[in-house]
Order: sequence, then C-alpha cells, then structure tokens
Amino acid sequence: MYEKSYVRGWGFQYLHNHQPTNCVALLTGSLVYMNQGYLQEAYLWTKQALAIMEKSMVLLQDVTDGSLYEGVAYGTYTTRSLFQYMFLVQRHFSISHFDHPWLLKHFAFLYRTILPGFQRTVAIADSNYNWFYGPESQLVFLDRYVMRNGSGNWLADLIHQNRVTDGPGQAGKGQRWCTLHTEFIWYDPGLIPEPPPDFGTSRLHHFEDWGVVTYGSALPADTNHSFLSFKSGKLGGRAIFDIVHRNKYKDWIKGWRNFNAGHEHPDQNTFTFAPNGVPFITEALYGPKYTFLNNAVLFGPAVSGSCFKPWAGQVTEACDSKWLKYKVGLAADAQGSIEAAMERQGMVFIRGEGQSAYNPELKIRSFQRNLLLVHPQLLVLVDHIHLDPDSPTRAMSAFFHNTELPFQETKVDGVHGAFVLHGGNTYKMFWMDDTGFSNKGVVGYWNYPRGYPYNGSNYVNVTMPLRYPHTRVAYIFYGPGVDVQSFSLRGDDQRVDIYLATKEHTYTIYLLTGQLPTKPLFAMVLADHKKIVFEKAAAAADDSPEEVEEYVNVVEDNLQHAKPVFQQLERHILGRVLNSASFRKTAERLLQFSDKKKTGEVIEKMFAMSKKQGKGKGGGKGKGGKKGNLGEKLSESLPDIFAQIEVSEKKQRQRTSKRAYEDSHEEGGDGDGDSRAFVDYADSRKNRKGGFVKGRKFKEVHMVTTAGSEGLSNTASYIRLFLILNIAAFFLLLAVLLTRFQRGRSLQTQRCFYAVLLIDSFVLVYLYSSCSHTQC
Repeated sequence: MYEKSYVRGWGFQYLHNHQPTNCVALLTGSLVYMNQGYLQEAYLWTKQALAIMEKSMVLLQDVTDGSLYEGVAYGTYTTRSLFQYMFLVQRHFSISHFDHPWLLKHFAFLYRTILPGFQRTVAIADSNYNWFYGPESQLVFLDRYVMRNGSGNWLADLIHQNRVTDGPGQAGKGQRWCTLHTEFIWYDPGLIPEPPPDFGTSRLHHFEDWGVVTYGSALPADTNHSFLSFKSGKLGGRAIFDIVHRNKYKDWIKGWRNFNAGHEHPDQNTFTFAPNGVPFITEALYGPKYTFLNNAVLFGPAVSGSCFKPWAGQVTEACDSKWLKYKVGLAADAQGSIEAAMERQGMVFIRGEGQSAYNPELKIRSFQRNLLLVHPQLLVLVDHIHLDPDSPTRAMSAFFHNTELPFQETKVDGVHGAFVLHGGNTYKMFWMDDTGFSNKGVVGYWNYPRGYPYNGSNYVNVTMPLRYPHTRVAYIFYGPGVDVQSFSLRGDDQRVDIYLATKEHTYTIYLLTGQLPTKPLFAMVLADHKKIVFEKAAAAADDSPEEVEEYVNVVEDNLQHAKPVFQQLERHILGRVLNSASFRKTAERLLQFSDKKKTGEVIEKMFAMSKKQGKGKGGGKGKGGKKGNLGEKLSESLPDIFAQIEVSEKKQRQRTSKRAYEDSHEEGGDGDGDSRAFVDYADSRKNRKGGFVKGRKFKEVHMVTTAGSEGLSNTASYIRLFLILNIAAFFLLLAVLLTRFQRGRSLQTQRCFYAVLLIDSFVLVYLYSSCSHTQC
C-alpha cells in the first residue's frame, strides 16, 4: 500500500473518498508496526500518510460550507475515515484538527440534507437513498470533539430510530456495521441529546461551495412538511474548481489530475421535490453519467460529441465510461451557478444559470431555471432559454425522475401532465410554454446497464420547441393538499407572468427574466391580497476564499510532530535492551538505513558503552533512571536515522519516478497517474533549515508512547526466571512460617518473618508488572 500511494490516484487526488480510506489504513498499519519496534518502516508509512492527508486538510479550508463535493452518500464514505484520521493524529502525534473551519460547519451537511422522516437524503451525485457509512458515528464524533451541544447525539438517535430495516433505504450488508466501533469509541453519554434551536421549522440553506440549496430538511414526516432541493454549481465544487482554474496551491496541484470528480453527475440546474415528505421528483441515484438520468434538460439538434443524437446533454456527460468526464476539453470548464436563493413569508425563490454546462456550439446565451415554492405542496418551475441569433438549437427536452413510483399520463383542459400514486394520494405535474402550447409527454422506465447497484428509474420526458430569442416553459408540481383549477402564462422580452388558481388561493407571479439594471427584483408574487417580493439586493454571492497563507509550511509544521515520537521510541527500545545479548542486533536494525560505511564503527562504540555501563553498575538494581539516561546517550550517539531514512527514500523515489507508471483503474482513473502531480513530503523541505521556517521554530512535541521490540526477548527471559524464583521463595517462606514458626517462637521473630514475606510480595508484584510490559 505504501508503494501504491506513489502511483495510484488516491495518493494525489485530494478530497476524494479513497484517499482518507487508504491513508488511514496505512497509518493504522504504521502505528501497529511502530509499537512492535519496526521504526524504519513505520516512520516511512507514517510520514507518507501524514504528508497526503495534511495537504487535504489545508485544501479543505477552501470548502467554506462544510460540504463534500461527492454528495452526502460518498461524503460519509470520506468522513468515515477522515474522522478516524483526525482522532488518531491527535492521540498519537498531538496534531489537532478539531477546530478546522470545515469541520465546524460539517454538521449542516448532514442535518440540512435529510428529507422529512429522517430516512432519506437529497441523493445528489452517485448515491444510495441516504448514507453509505454511518452517519451516527460521524455525528457523535462531531458532538464530542467539535460542537459539544448534544445536537450530534440527538440527530444520531433520531436517524437510528427511523432506520429502514427492509426495502429501499436499508443499509447495505457490507456497510451496516463497519462504523459501529467508532460510534462506540466516540460517543459521549455526558452530552444530553438536544435538537438545534430551529428544529421543527422549515429553513432554507445554501451550500455555496457545493452549489446546492435545500429547504425543509430534518422535519418529522407530516402534512406540509415538504422538501425542496436545487443544484447548480461548479464542477467539483467551488473550492476545487477555483483551485484548478486559478492555479492555487501550485506547489501541490497540477490541474484536474489532482482531483477526481468521477462520482458527480451532469446535473447542473437539477432539482428534487418531496411534498409532505413523499419523494415525487427524485434523483436517479447511482447510475450512468447521462444528462437525461437527472432532472435536467437536453437541447437539439445535437452537435459534435453527443451521446444520444439528436439530443445534446451537458458536456460532462460520459458516453463510454462509468465515471463523469471532467479532466480535459469543455468538460474541464463546466459549471453552473446559483444566482438567487431566498425565503420570504414562507415562500421560496431559487434561480440557477446552467448555460456554461452545455456545448458552446449550441449558442445558448442563457439557460435560466427558476423555482418558486408558493405553498408547501405547490412548486412552480420556469425554464427560460435565450438563444443567440445564429443558434442552431430548435428544441429542448426536459426529464423528471422517480426511482420508485411509475408516472402515468393525464390531461386537463388541453394541458398535458403526469402523476404518481402514493398511499392512495395523487401527486401531479403539468406543463405549458409562454404561447399556451403544451406538448404531450413521454412516460417510461430506463433500465441501467449491468454493473450498477440500481435497476433504473421512472421518468417523464417533456419536449418543447424553442424560438428566437427566448422561450419560457412553466411546470407546476403539487400534492394532494392542493387542487389547481387554472394555470396559464404569458410573457414579453423582460418578464413572464404566471396565473394559478387553487380551490383556496390565487397566485399571480411576475418573474423577471431579463437583465434590466433598472429592475431591482427577481420576482414578485401576489398571493390573494398579499405581496411577496424577491429583491436582487439579496442575490447569492460567490466569494472564493484566498489561498491558505504559507500552506507548505503549515503542512511541514504538522509533519514535524512525527519524528519526536519515533525518537522517543528509539530511546525506549535502546534502554530496554541494555546489557543484553540482543543489544547489537537491535542497534544494527536501528541503523539499517544509515551510512553503511560507518554502521560497524557506531555499533562498536555503542556496544562498548553498554558493556561499560553494565560493569560499572554491577547489575544496577533499582537504577532504572540511570539506565534510561544511558539509553538517551546511546540514542544521541546514533546518526539521525530518521533524517537518513527520508534522504534514502527520496533518492529511491527519484530513481523510480523515471519509470512509466502503471495505469490507474480506480474511479475516474484513465491512466493519468502523473507522478509529478504528487509532491513527496521530502520535497517540501527544500526551503527549510533545521527546525526553522521563515523565522519560526517548530514546537517540541512531547509524547508518551509504550512500545515493544523483537530485541526484548532476552530481557523477558531474565524477568521470567526471577519471577519464577521469587514465587518459589514466597511459598517456601510462607510454608516455613506456618509450620516451623507457628508455635514456640517469640513474637519478634514472627514479626520479622512477616516483614520478609511482605517485602517479597512487593518484589513479586514488581516482577509481574515488568513481565507484563515485556510480554514474557
């Protein structure tokens, strides 16, 4: 695994789920090996795991909303190991990330993405119905080490109580129990479960880095407890996209080869809607990376590079791969944006722009998708498509999915629609363009190819003609608590007006789609006699953070925590094998990576010091402190073996880097395992002298570590012999006392024997303790 970390994608593709998973495995192996006395191998493995993961921790500071770009399901895949890493490096190397800015906001990523009923999540990107791993383990970790307010324990309890045990949404067999041990370790029963202050109220949340908006999350399943989500963001999330395109962290990052967006979908301007918590419009889960398998739009006629002519999907669409296309060409620059996300008086308005996700040859000036939630069970969606004068695009084809419930066709007063049935209730949708035209939709089921965890998805496909310069198509979605009686729209160059009448309310929506600077509004809604305004002053901002200052030195500072731990172990091992036959063997092992020409000379010097100490102390009973001091002196007489290990390893890596690297067959990998994209920890030391970085001295790290060694066998044998002899002496004295001195002896003599017996018992306890430490 250590060797593969230099050539496989997980060694240099940051913030990807495989990276913390494999690095924690490597780190765990190094800790076990370290405590067995194999310091050389353990040091290399530890430094490699730290070098990779500490860079990830720096890059993660650019993710300002606590999200993970691979989505909630794969996010739990990442945090399952990422949180173990944070725990282990704090425990063993005093490297603390518990105040990391990303970690402080990560609770929202779990809390704001749960559908009402606490059984499902928003399921953006490759996903199951909820979480791959945990999230109870991650939540109790956050509560114990970060939040300390009981909200993590509360949400973990609620998820556990509502777990699906059979059918869609149940945990996979291979994932069900693998976080149980960390949940047990991290759970703090002293934190009384306490819901967040806003629990029970629908809230709008904007993940500005992820490019996702959610509304109505983490509510009990009930009438009018509805969930809405929308996605339109940068490929890989804002942080990764800007790192790649703005050449940030250039000492580490060489473009998209250092990231892996293979689990994302071509899903800019997609949405989901669950009125009353019932999944009506859903994501299509883990499937092929096709645009039409998301609630997104295709345009026609197709241009070059299309997977499904005559239709053209988003440029990240992968025609012949299981993974999203993202590394080169148009796909590398694909992005959407959320222009507005706001709530006013119980109504929600969201606007996204997805033009940059499509081929420029389509000559689409703007693809604007607007969502208006005017009632918990009534959603209005308006697509605004503005074409360039010479655009070849003549039609649009929108898809809407439900992974479980089949759609059925319907038609009311010439307006086409579709519906699903759930628990005896009907959930309906209808559509119409700004000329009053409503084309018949196509309902069906798309079967996924073999190799995917799900069979496929039900869909509605709505195809509408496009006109120059712009076309607006409106869709309404509503649950059983709303009865829509009329629906119409009309528009001009700058806006579209939508009229809706239900059995209880009337809604007039004025939606401004143009770019007139004189109009300070996105939209205005007249609900009966109430006016709700969505103003441009509250538009979503896109402020990318600055590069972390002195980021190379930040990582190097944390790497310096490792060496003192190993040096202390080195002293510990030498101190334990003094005056034993295994001393020379142990010293040779510790000098394995040092200068071969000087190894013999150093060992002879150390061996002479050891023998001299043994003769001078005559066995030295009770001189453990001086023995430890000699161990330190011997360690100081050694070359800096850990520095030499790094130098030796760096030379080896420089030689092997000249060879061709093997192809990467992991997720999203296409043989682009360029070793130059991975900066070894040894390379980051080029601007350093001793323990200083630009005038800053490294803090000394004090660690208390217990270790064993293969060179302790003789010492253990001696302790075992003394233990056996002392046990025999103890029982002999006890027998003499009970048989020979029970009668006829003075009280003073009996007291003397009792004192000898008591002292011998203390010696016995001491020898037993020593034996347990050396595992004799």
